[in-house]
Amino acid sequence: MSGDSVLFERSDGIARLTINRPEARNALNQAVRDGLFAGIREFIADDASQVLILTGTGDKAFCAGADLKEMAETGLKVPPADWLPYLGRNLHTDKPVIAAVNGVAYAGGFFLAQQCDLVVAADSARFAITEARWSRGAPWAAPLPWLIPPRVAMELLVTADPIDASRAHEVGLVNRVVPAGDLLVEAEAMARRIMENAPMAVRAGKAMVYAAAERGWSDALDEGYRLFEPVYLSEDAQEGPRAFKEKRPPQWKGR
Repeated sequence: MSGDSVLFERSDGIARLTINRPEARNALNQAVRDGLFAGIREFIADDASQVLILTGTGDKAFCAGADLKEMAETGLKVPPADWLPYLGRNLHTDKPVIAAVNGVAYAGGFFLAQQCDLVVAADSARFAITEARWSRGAPWAAPLPWLIPPRVAMELLVTADPIDASRAHEVGLVNRVVPAGDLLVEAEAMARRIMENAPMAVRAGKAMVYAAAERGWSDALDEGYRLFEPVYLSEDAQEGPRAFKEKRPPQWKGR
């Protein structure tokens, strides 16, 4: 899709979306942005794909951010709402998305990792919000103090300095750090672990985490019960205890 700038693959319930511009540090030009939209929409529409892994080609960059050369040529001012796929706004999926960060994740690359539900990082990965360095904006970073301590978010935004994978894990931006050669193996293992669980429960769990970020304590509890009620009432909710009793793997139907 979009030439070879973005690759989309799927196998055994796992979809993989790969930014494929290693010669440009996987920077976000128009072809990449179009390919990301197309790939995510394909994942959303495909019932057989239960988890998406987002990564980049090579061992240098997950995504170095916007293609500043293209930005200079087009004179881009305020990016439109559909400039990049934003899973919380202009696109939505209730299925889990994992970022497999194989190198630098700067600016728009940081954004892509931030909006994923889970992040596995190579030990060589680096994260930075570099917009201040080029007098650009990072409004997409507004939810960041919900993910990490506010003072760490402040440091990232005002210094534009990168943090390494270890520090990103320490502050909670990253779930796991692994040797670079094990990155995709670990991301796929996480995807398979998710897929072993009841799909309705997985999706309700994801929805509840984000809903809680927008609510107070009591409202979050009420919303959690609302989101999980269909899970309790599903066929799978009976299958789980039955499989446990019969000492066999559950056979999920997603209903």
